[in-house]
Amino acid sequence: MTHFLDIHTTDAADLRAMIDSARAMKTARNNRPKGTPDDDQPLAGRMVALIFEKPSTRTRISFDVGVRQMGGQTMVLSGADMQLGHGETIADTARVLSRYVDLIMIRTFEEATLQEMAEYASVPVINGLTNRTHPCQIMADVMTFEEHRGPIAGKKVVWSGDGNNVCASWLHAAGQFGFDFTFTGPEPLDPERVWIDFARAHGSDVKITRNPEEAVAGADLVIADTWVSMHDPQSARERRHNQLRGYQVNEALMARAKPDALFMHCLPAHRDDEVTSAVMDGPHSVIWDEAENRLHAQKAVLRWCLGV
Repeated sequence: MTHFLDIHTTDAADLRAMIDSARAMKTARNNRPKGTPDDDQPLAGRMVALIFEKPSTRTRISFDVGVRQMGGQTMVLSGADMQLGHGETIADTARVLSRYVDLIMIRTFEEATLQEMAEYASVPVINGLTNRTHPCQIMADVMTFEEHRGPIAGKKVVWSGDGNNVCASWLHAAGQFGFDFTFTGPEPLDPERVWIDFARAHGSDVKITRNPEEAVAGADLVIADTWVSMHDPQSARERRHNQLRGYQVNEALMARAKPDALFMHCLPAHRDDEVTSAVMDGPHSVIWDEAENRLHAQKAVLRWCLGV
């Protein structure tokens, strides 16, 4: 079964093929009138279940639109709709869904939920996000960088802030796509050691520094993400702001990167917290291309999973 669960568990050659496929589909769409379906309809007659235990804007819309553009249909389900893992085991839900649909995309909290879904499903499963990783986002991000600056291999990518699930998938990508990665943030929020070790074992030069100015020197790409989750209590929000205030990406920090460095943020952003509006709306920012490319990258992931 061809699941897309994480970047580090997917063959590097397959990841590259998906990026190339995404760019080709984007180019083809740009050459057609807006709103028209893809000429190629590889998902015609296919039904895709989109499961959201965790709320979403970009993931939901991009997967829904992508499936429809390729001729398929979607069934959007919330955790409340399914009572996933409560009234019925995840394994049994996976078995039942596999009798109805051709592919399952799940955006959930616990990585174990994703893994159990994939273990018992007899159709492909895509990781739309867990608390631990976010591979679809990074596929779009790599695609975006290469649109603007060419191959990402050998480049310096800098993450400023919290070593969260998006940061984890960036470390996976560092190993699989061959770029170097620097993390700057407070020690309690360092990314998991296992992900650092993976990137290093695959040839990436991974550095950790507490000094953001030192970190971004010579950077080709600077990335930030929200300091707080939508589910964090107020006490946690205040603590995170105190921990991370010194790691805000602002114009002064971007000035220390390469003159043509890019800035990315997976969104939603808290303007003037983790990044200033001047950077988000400035000449280094490619956040809107990044958001759009979720659509194209995920279409490539869907096709790869289904072999179409």
